[in-house]
Amino acid sequence: MSANIGNDYHLLDTPALWVDLDILESNIRNMASFFRSVGVGWRPHTKGIKIPAIAHKLLNAGALGITCAKLSEAEVMAASGIRDILIANQVVDAPKIVRLVNLQKHANVMVAVDNLENAADISRAAETYHTKVRVLIEVNTGMNRCGLQPGEEAVEFARELAAMPGLIFSGVMGWEGHVTKIADQQQKYDEVKRSVGSLTATADLIRQAGFAVEIVSCGGTGDFRMAALQPGVTEIQAGGGVFGDLTYTSWGAEQAHSLFVLTTVISRPAPTRAVINAGHKTMDGEHVIPVVRGRKDIVLTKLNAEHGILQLEDATTPLKIKEKLDLIVGYGDFTVFRHDRLYGVRDGKVEVVWDIQGRGKLG
Repeated sequence: MSANIGNDYHLLDTPALWVDLDILESNIRNMASFFRSVGVGWRPHTKGIKIPAIAHKLLNAGALGITCAKLSEAEVMAASGIRDILIANQVVDAPKIVRLVNLQKHANVMVAVDNLENAADISRAAETYHTKVRVLIEVNTGMNRCGLQPGEEAVEFARELAAMPGLIFSGVMGWEGHVTKIADQQQKYDEVKRSVGSLTATADLIRQAGFAVEIVSCGGTGDFRMAALQPGVTEIQAGGGVFGDLTYTSWGAEQAHSLFVLTTVISRPAPTRAVINAGHKTMDGEHVIPVVRGRKDIVLTKLNAEHGILQLEDATTPLKIKEKLDLIVGYGDFTVFRHDRLYGVRDGKVEVVWDIQGRGKLG
């Protein structure tokens, strides 16, 4: 795709996923500056980014490391030279555990644990391969997904982990994802305070039991400005906000839109209806349906598999077959992985083409 470098991005074959580099870099600077200002570390989650080059931009801006959802994503990031990685998930299958402990020879990879049998399996594998694995206890702070209950259960678990020779107990993590959609900001803050408070209180109990808790990790793009203010938090995992998609901005991320899908009008079968060549296979419309950039007279109303249906303001709305439209991405986490590459655009010209190396990394 190097032939596209230097060309107007409107010449790209569509549908095409592209990012405005100036806006992306500004969003990265803004997030990094915020975390510095409140004295909390930044470990951005890359589950929706999936591109090592962008992860390096985050690190260059001041991130202390990155977060991944899956071991396979961590392997991609480690292969690009990133060293400090948290897998904010459980790694349970025996073949994956072998990959995890061997990855320690190339990067410093932490993993979440909430089960003694799983922790013991990791410890034994680490001993077999002559390495150690840092672990964080996942605490259920209200998401009701993975994680131990806050309090004494986690304290006893930490005691067991500290005795396992292949592990390095490093702290606790949680994800208060249930708060993201709370519209009332005071109610949202109160729930963030309660949820994150249960995590930090658990960390304090573990310390009182005589075990060091270096890391207290939580927060996402949907609540990072609130979570980062809670006493005792050492790092925040917010990452997807660098794209400023419609979902994250609706959750209070306060970031500019930088991620777009370039599409082509392929039909105008009725005076107030047109069709574009991008549907569910190109972008997500489940959380927030994409918006036509710079055209309030055109609304994307529906996504089919390969088509997007546009409602035009009236019959005089100017829109021709073959015309190109930009859509502001509804949810980057559910859009980026649908594509093979991301085009980096500056001043309307393609500056860089990134393969989305983390797509399809499910294990």
